[in-house]
Amino acid sequence: MTAPWQPLLDWWFGSSGSANETAADKGGLWFGKRDSQDREAQMRFEDWVEQALAGGFTDWAQRPEGWLALVLLLDQLPRMIYRDTPQSFSGDLRAQALVAQGIAADFDRQLQPIQQVFIYLVLEHCEQLAVQNEAVSRFVELVSQQPEADRAVFADNLDYAERHRDVIARFGRFPHRNAVLGRASTAEELEFLARPGSRF
Repeated sequence: MTAPWQPLLDWWFGSSGSANETAADKGGLWFGKRDSQDREAQMRFEDWVEQALAGGFTDWAQRPEGWLALVLLLDQLPRMIYRDTPQSFSGDLRAQALVAQGIAADFDRQLQPIQQVFIYLVLEHCEQLAVQNEAVSRFVELVSQQPEADRAVFADNLDYAERHRDVIARFGRFPHRNAVLGRASTAEELEFLARPGSRF
C-alpha cells in the first residue's frame, strides 16, 4: 500500500537515480521561485500544509520518509504557497523541533543524501547562530560522504549554508526577511541588502 506522504515525495524528488540527476530534474522546483510552481504547490498541497501547520500528521513523524514529508509541509511548501507573506515562515518553529527530534533518532541518516539536504535546510532557515553552525557541520559531513561524481551538488548546498551562517553571525537575523515580517532594518542591514546576492 502506498504511504500517504508518497505523492509529496514523488513530486518533490521525482524518480531520478543519482543526486546529480535529481538536482538537475528538480532544482528549478526547489529554488526557482516561479509563480507557476507556487500555484502548483498550492493546488496540490495547500490542504496538507494547513493541516500540518495546525499540528496534524503527527503520525507521519514516526517513520523517516513520513518525517521528511512533514518537514517539507512545514518548511518548504509554505515558502512557496505563502511567498512574501509572514505566513511563509509560520511552520519554521515546528519544523525545527521535528528536525531536532528526528536527528536525535538518526532518521536523517536513513534518508537518501539528497533528501537529507531538506532536513538540514530547516537548520539553515533558523535565526540562531548555534543552529546555523549545526547546519554547516551537517553539510560538511554530507559533502564528505558523497562520491566524487555527486559532490558538487552537496558542495553548493554547503556554500549556501556557510553564507546563511555568516549573515546570522553578523546581524543575528536575516535582513531580507525584515520587510515581510514588519521588522525595521538598521542602516547596516539596508546597506547590506543593497548588495547583489544578499537575499536568499
